[in-house]
Amino acid sequence: MNKLPNKIYKKITDLCMLGDRLAEKKKYSEAINVYFEALDLLPKPETNWDAATWILTAIGDTDFLMGNYEAGRDNLIAVMHCPNAIGNPFIHLRLGQCQYELEEYDRAADELARAFIIEGEELFAQEDEKYLNFIKSKLEEPEGGW
Repeated sequence: MNKLPNKIYKKITDLCMLGDRLAEKKKYSEAINVYFEALDLLPKPETNWDAATWILTAIGDTDFLMGNYEAGRDNLIAVMHCPNAIGNPFIHLRLGQCQYELEEYDRAADELARAFIIEGEELFAQEDEKYLNFIKSKLEEPEGGW
């Protein structure tokens, strides 16, 4: 994997930190615009870069927090084409949550199961309990219980 030039990497990380601050203040639309500005700095194809993984994850996460589940799903599916995304429990969690909200229950179960198997209940601790209840209803309870 090629390394981004320091100048571009610094600009991307600065923009993402700004986007994170905006998202923390619930200025979601502004945050998404800043994240896309960072994404636009990546050489094509963007999916070849590690930075695309965290930028698109931030966009998909922010979409989810806004209740824009379709955009969240689409951005998080795009992340899966980026380095080190598959197997990241948070990405699987957010994608599954978006799919759940879109009533794509089979796909949601797949993604939420991946998140649950990798990270366990702790990952779901700050989330609406409906997601954990949903995935537990789809998985076989282990002998010792949950």
